[in-house]
Amino acid sequence: MTKLFRYLKPYTAAIITVLILMTLHSLADLYLPSLMAEMVNEGILGGNTSLILHKGAIMLAIAGASVVCAIIAQFFSSRTQSGFSRRVRELLFSRAENFSASEFDHFGSASLITRTTSDVVQVQQIVGVMLTMMLRAPVMCIGGIFMALSHDVPLSLVFTVTIPALVLTIVIIMKQAFPLFSMVQLKLEKLTLIIREKLTGIREIRAFDKDRYECERFARANEDLAHTAIRVATIMSAGMPIMLFIMNSSIVALLYFGAVRVDAGALAIGDVMAFTQYAQMILFSLMMLTMLFVLLPRGEVSAQRIQEVLNFSSTLQVPQITESAFDAAAEMLPPPSVSTAFFTDPVRGEKTPVNSLEFRDISFTYPGSHNPALAKISFHVKKGEVLAIIGSTGSGKSTLVNLIPRLYDASFGTILINGEDHRNIPIDTLRGAIGFVPQKSLLFSGTIAENIAFGHGSFDREKILEALQTAQASEFVQSREGALDAMLSQGGTTLSGGQKQRLSIARALIRKPEILIFDDSFSALDFKTDAALRGALSKSARECITIIIAQRISTVMSADRILVLDDGALAAIGTHRELLKSSSIYREIALSQLSEEEIA
Repeated sequence: MTKLFRYLKPYTAAIITVLILMTLHSLADLYLPSLMAEMVNEGILGGNTSLILHKGAIMLAIAGASVVCAIIAQFFSSRTQSGFSRRVRELLFSRAENFSASEFDHFGSASLITRTTSDVVQVQQIVGVMLTMMLRAPVMCIGGIFMALSHDVPLSLVFTVTIPALVLTIVIIMKQAFPLFSMVQLKLEKLTLIIREKLTGIREIRAFDKDRYECERFARANEDLAHTAIRVATIMSAGMPIMLFIMNSSIVALLYFGAVRVDAGALAIGDVMAFTQYAQMILFSLMMLTMLFVLLPRGEVSAQRIQEVLNFSSTLQVPQITESAFDAAAEMLPPPSVSTAFFTDPVRGEKTPVNSLEFRDISFTYPGSHNPALAKISFHVKKGEVLAIIGSTGSGKSTLVNLIPRLYDASFGTILINGEDHRNIPIDTLRGAIGFVPQKSLLFSGTIAENIAFGHGSFDREKILEALQTAQASEFVQSREGALDAMLSQGGTTLSGGQKQRLSIARALIRKPEILIFDDSFSALDFKTDAALRGALSKSARECITIIIAQRISTVMSADRILVLDDGALAAIGTHRELLKSSSIYREIALSQLSEEEIA
C-alpha cells in the first residue's frame, strides 16, 4: 500500500495541516479533564463560584477551538482523500486503456471495473482514516496514560489488564478477517461479470428463454458474496461488543478502586472524574486504532490489486494520460484533431504517407492456446492497392488485421510499414494513420455527428456529410428527426445492423487514413448498398492501403489481390481469376455463392 502513497505527494501541505490540527485537537481534549478536576476540587467542593466561572469559560474556549480544528482538519482530509482516489482512478483508466487486447484479456473487464471502483474506494477510506486517526489515536493514548499517571499512579495499574486484553482482541480479529477480505473482492468481481453479461446479452437471454437460468446464476453468486460478507461482518461485529465490555469493565474497576482511594484520603473526587475520562480516552483511542488495523488488511488487499494493474508490464509503449489531460476532458473541451501524418521529415518537416505494408513470416498464438491462430503469413501491399482477405470461419482473418494497429503483437515475424518495423513507431502515431471498421459495429451514446466526429476529433459538418455520403448513410441519416443531431442510444440499439455498419464506416473514412481496414464490415448490407459503397470507396482506395475482410465473393472479386486463409495458414494469394484456377478453397467458396456464369 505504501507504493500508492506516493500519489499523495501533491497534497503534502494539506496532510501536514491535517496532522497539526488533529494534534491540537487531541491536546485540547486531553487538557479538558484536568480543568474539570480543578473546577470540582477547588470550585465546587470549595464553594468558589468565581473559579467555577473562570475555569468553565476556559473549558468552553478550548472546546470551541478543538471543534474548529477538527472541522478544518476534516475538510482538508476529505479534499486529500478525494484527490488521491481521483488520481489513482485516472492512472488505472489510463493504464487499462493502453493495454493490448491480450493484456486486457489477462485481467478481464469485470476485474478492471472492480479495481477502478471498489478497490479504489477501499484505499480511499484507509487514507481518510489514517489522516484523522493515525496521529490522533497515539497522541490520545500516550497523552491519556501520561495525564492519568500524573493524577494517581496506583490507580493506573488497572490499564495493565485492560490494554493487553484490547490488543489481544485486535490481533484475533485481524487474523480471522484478513483472508476473508480478499475473498470478498474476488467474489464481487464474479458478481460484476455476471451482471455485465446479463445486461449486454439481454436480447440473447430472452430469445433463448434463459431468464430463470441467469437469475439463478446471479442468485448463487450473490448468495456466495453475501455469505462471505456476513462472515466478515460477524467477526467485526463480535469484536466491538468485546472491546466495549473491556472498556466498561475497566471504568467500573476505576470507579471502585477510585472510591477506595478517595475514602482513604489519597485521592480527590475531581481527580477520579478526570481519571475516568482519561481512561475513556485511552480505551477509545485503542478502539480507533482497532478500526484502523481492521481496515488495513482489506485496504492492503485492494492496494495490491491496484498495484498489479499499475505495475503490469505492457508490450505497448503508449504515452500516459496526464492529469491536465483529464482536467481538459472534464471541462468538455473538443478533442484535438487527429493527425494522419505517419512520418515527418526532421529536416523539411514534410509528411511522408504510408506507401507499403508488409507481413514477413508472421505467426501468432493467443495466450493460453497451444495452436497458432496464424502461421508464417507473408504478403506485401502498396498504396492505392486493395487487398481482400477471405476464408472460412476461424481461419484467422480478424486476428491478422488486429495485428496491424497492435491490438495484439505477433508472436513471431515482423510487420513492416514503409520498411520500418511497426513496433518501433509510436503507438499513437501508428493508430492515428489507421482507419479501422471492426467486425462488430459499436456506436456511443450521443448524436450521429458526435459518433462520426469520433474518428476525426473536430466537428466539421462538411467532412461529416462527405463521409456519410461515401458510406451510403446520408439518406437514412437525413430522414431521421434531427438528422446529424439525432440522438443515438448506447450501442446504437435503435439502428439496424446495416445502418450501424455504415456509420462505423463513415467514422473511419472521416479521418482520411493511410491504412483503411474493413473487418467483415459489409456483411449486414444488401447487395445494392454493398455495390454502391464499393464504388464510392474506389476513390478513397487510390489514396491509401485498403484491406477488406469479407465473406461475399462479390465484395472481394474486384480487389487487386485476394488472400485466402485456411486454418491460420496462407492457402493462396492472387487475383480473382488467378485463384479460380489455382485455389480449390477459393473456387469452392465462389461456387457456393455464384453460378458459373457469374464467376466468369
